[in-house]
Amino acid sequence: MRRFLICLILPLTLAACGAQSTWAPDEDVQKAAYVSGKEPTVTLYTVIKKRSGEGAHSGLMIDGAQRVMFDPAGTWYHPWVPERNDVHYGITERFRKFYIDYHARETYDVIEQTVPVSMETAEILRARAQAYGAVPKMMCANAVSGVLQDLPEFASVPRTYYPLKIKRAFEKLPTVSERLYHDKDPDNHHGVLLVQVETPVYGPAGDALAQAASAKQVTE
Repeated sequence: MRRFLICLILPLTLAACGAQSTWAPDEDVQKAAYVSGKEPTVTLYTVIKKRSGEGAHSGLMIDGAQRVMFDPAGTWYHPWVPERNDVHYGITERFRKFYIDYHARETYDVIEQTVPVSMETAEILRARAQAYGAVPKMMCANAVSGVLQDLPEFASVPRTYYPLKIKRAFEKLPTVSERLYHDKDPDNHHGVLLVQVETPVYGPAGDALAQAASAKQVTE
C-alpha cells in the first residue's frame, strides 16, 4: 500500500506525470520531422527521486525513420517542438538534451537506457505511441510499458504503473547501454524553460547551450 501511495503522490510533486489533448498542425509536424541518421534505437528515460530512490516519471524516445519523444502525461514542452497527444516531433540532439535538463535537478536524477532495435520495431513503437492518445496523470509508466508489449525485443518488460519496474527490466536487456544524469538546478523550471525558448534553433548559442546540458552527464 505504501508503494502504491508513493506512486500516486510523486508524479504530482514532480509535475511530470497531466493530460489534455494537444494536436499540432500537419504542416508543423512535417516541417519538424528529424532523421538522426543513426541505427534505430529505443531509449527509456526514468526520472528518479534522489532522496527515496523512487521512480517518478517514464518517457520513451523512439529513433527510427524519424526521432520522436513519447512523453506520456509529461509537462516538458518547447514552442519549436510540435506535439500531438504526448508525442513530440523534431527531437534533435539539442532538444533531447533539453528534455533531460528539464527533468534532472536538485531533487531528481535521470537514467537514460538505450537499446538497439530493428527499423520495423521502431516504426511499430512510433505508430503505437501516435495512436495511444493523451495520457492521464499518474499513468506515464503504464503508457510506456503498454506500447512495448508483445514486441520480441521487449518481451521481458512487464505492463506496470511503476517507472522503476520498467527501468529494472531494461537493465536486464543484453544490448542496453545506460547513462545517469544529475545536476543542482532548483526545482523551479522557469529559468530552464526561458533559456530553452530564447535560444535560437540554429547557431553557436544554441549549440553551446546543448553542449553545456550534455556536460551534466556523470556516468555511462
